[in-house]
Amino acid sequence: MVVEINPDNPQQRLIDQAVEILQNDGVIIYPTDTVYGLGCSIFSKKAMERICRIKNMNRKKPLTFICHTERELQEYTQGIPSSIFKAIRRHLPGPYTFIFQASKVVPKIMQTKRKTVGVRIPDHPIALNLVETLGHPILSSSLRISEDNLYDDPYDIQEHYHKQVDMVIDGGTIFAENSTVINFTEQPPVIERQGKGTLEWL
Repeated sequence: MVVEINPDNPQQRLIDQAVEILQNDGVIIYPTDTVYGLGCSIFSKKAMERICRIKNMNRKKPLTFICHTERELQEYTQGIPSSIFKAIRRHLPGPYTFIFQASKVVPKIMQTKRKTVGVRIPDHPIALNLVETLGHPILSSSLRISEDNLYDDPYDIQEHYHKQVDMVIDGGTIFAENSTVINFTEQPPVIERQGKGTLEWL
């Protein structure tokens, strides 16, 4: 199923359709401020395993939680010093993925061996509306043509993935670029990947 959703003013009835899929162990493709990604509920083991099969990747490879608010970000992580949180919140929503220790509410199957979790609050109305309506984060993994190339055109995505997922959300063409990944479980913080977004604030 392919659904066109306005990227600036998402139609709630269409967001509701996508959320119903997520609530029933479904997998969707949706846009963020950096890339198009595969998404599912963080509480669906079945859907997570589908994402791993679609991408042909190890189930223990770190994935990202798409959050809606700073409060949600704090709920699924632990041990964020106030000074770091103050710095982070000035750049949210934005094109950053932050790695922290996972809190106890994170399902164990969603954690890495180091019990960490990557969290994002993307600056994109569709992504934020999905998470807000769902009521908890979406597990997300970026779609790639190759190691160095990302999908930016929803028509290409539909052609390759529409038979493997339950819904493709067409939010228009984006200027695809990886998020910048900052690991705050290390001191000083480690830049795991330089992508979209500045770093002079760090």
